[in-house]
Amino acid sequence: MNQKLGEFEEIVLLFVAAQHEAAYGLSVTKAIEDELGRSVTMSSVHTALYRLEEKGFVESKLGDAEGNRRGRRKRIFVITAQGKTALHEARDARMRVWDMIPDFVMKFV
Repeated sequence: MNQKLGEFEEIVLLFVAAQHEAAYGLSVTKAIEDELGRSVTMSSVHTALYRLEEKGFVESKLGDAEGNRRGRRKRIFVITAQGKTALHEARDARMRVWDMIPDFVMKFV
């Protein structure tokens, strides 16, 4: 079954890939806010991460307990081969649409 990415899932998956083996709920939330200037809740990011895991686009594991987490361990997310394929397909689809736009439409004044 060929799973599709929603827009927000795509953004979350991009940041999981960018944070290679260091992505967790708070780090992805902060990256979306800092890099895209988009206000998001950590619960919406966690929901997307778990949806991505159900679709097979990411895998997770518990990291080490560190710092002031009171013994709680972070759930670290990593992109899977299926997730990489989904990102490539999403990028290719967007580029096909961009290529359909006549050059004069996108010229700046």
